[in-house]
Amino acid sequence: MMDRAEIEIMAAKGESETLELRRSTAELRRVGGTLCAFLNGSGGHVLIGVTSAGKAVGQQVSDKTLRDIGTLLDRLEPRAAIQVERASVGDGLEVVALHAPSSREQAPFTFDGRAYRRAGSTTSVMPLEQYQRLLLDRAHSRHRWENQPAFRVRLEDLDHEEILRTRQAAIEHRRISAGTSMDVREILDRLGLRVDGEITQAAQMLYGTRFLPDYPQGLLKLGRFRGTSITGDILDNKQEYMHAFSMVREAIAWLDRTLPLAAHFPKGSIFREDRQPVPAEALREVILNAVVHRDLARASSYVAIAVFDDRIEVRSTGGFPDGISAEMLSSDHPSILRNPLIAGAFHRTGVVEVWGRGTNRVIDACRAQGAAPPEFSEQAGVVTVTFKADVVPQTGVAEGWDRVRAKQPSLVGLSGRQREILDVLAQHPAMAFREIRAAMVNPPSDRRLREQLLLLKKLGWVTQSGHGRSSTWTLGEGPQE
Repeated sequence: MMDRAEIEIMAAKGESETLELRRSTAELRRVGGTLCAFLNGSGGHVLIGVTSAGKAVGQQVSDKTLRDIGTLLDRLEPRAAIQVERASVGDGLEVVALHAPSSREQAPFTFDGRAYRRAGSTTSVMPLEQYQRLLLDRAHSRHRWENQPAFRVRLEDLDHEEILRTRQAAIEHRRISAGTSMDVREILDRLGLRVDGEITQAAQMLYGTRFLPDYPQGLLKLGRFRGTSITGDILDNKQEYMHAFSMVREAIAWLDRTLPLAAHFPKGSIFREDRQPVPAEALREVILNAVVHRDLARASSYVAIAVFDDRIEVRSTGGFPDGISAEMLSSDHPSILRNPLIAGAFHRTGVVEVWGRGTNRVIDACRAQGAAPPEFSEQAGVVTVTFKADVVPQTGVAEGWDRVRAKQPSLVGLSGRQREILDVLAQHPAMAFREIRAAMVNPPSDRRLREQLLLLKKLGWVTQSGHGRSSTWTLGEGPQE
């Protein structure tokens, strides 16, 4: 219960974005609009019985006064939890304090069918555009695609090892209690990925192992095109369905194998530094954004990376968040999460922030390396981030690709791992054993990789120079006709 001293301290600050002063209940109509604005904004207090100068004069509060206030509150839609308090100021007079909490998740609120907003100490009718945006946000918070139960997905269908990796990383970054059980059900509950024991669609996209036919949104497309047009020869083309964490790792590993390395000698150093045409941390950040913020409500959703001779494009389905433009991404801008549960899981592992600074870090990393900042664009509901860079293959690499493609019928009998070895060697003039292994997504044991290389050598797919650990491997001509 508030007392006179609290009322006077509050009133002395004057009207503001969170405080309205009214002389008496004769102004209840205006009070209703202000309470509505507070509910739609940051919350606030209305003090009835206080002059505009901040003097607590009070008024008589009868049963009828309270009924009138109750009727006023009934005209707010949806129903709002307005707290009503009374404070005596002497001589039988009281100040009535109405507290409206910030209720953005339930916004927009209306009073007598109209929505209001607060700007400074002024209450005004909310513009239609803002009202419609708040309506969409309210529907999204309660009925987002990601927080709905997953269709035909059981606990055993999820990648338990990945869930445990999330737990470990979250503990290391102090974003989950070290006492969190290793029971995957408890971990999912901690991450908000189960509702009443049911697995959510966010959990499926984060940790799923089976995507077709129910979840085609788990598509990752990777393509290397000769020249500067998508109509050019396809040098590499991979399309796979996988969960979000695997998608990020696979995309980064594929770029590591696809992009050429250039030698660079930092100023004042005698040691060479090999680096890609675009900073690895910039590519990583953009890939994370594409995976985390894509529009998963669309069955046609995907993440795609296309590499041309003059640029790298990272695409994801879903336009910019409401209120965000391409120009804003190059400066300070708010963070608006399309998939807060998915973003939250990545945040717990320490790989993403939630402050909207990702694109700014991308630009800073490019400038630090002397590379051009990326371009952000949106077309037909697909966001594309374009890095301008010289990614023409090294001498001998293009020819290597041609040899692989020319022998395409002979590839049919090779395993996926053997194809990956050829994919790695096709992009480099020569590689040591350890370099081949490091470039593979899921490398086998040393013994198994050596066996695979010797078999490919026997078939004519690779050649070996030197012996033992000092030997190097090169893409061969393929099986002889």
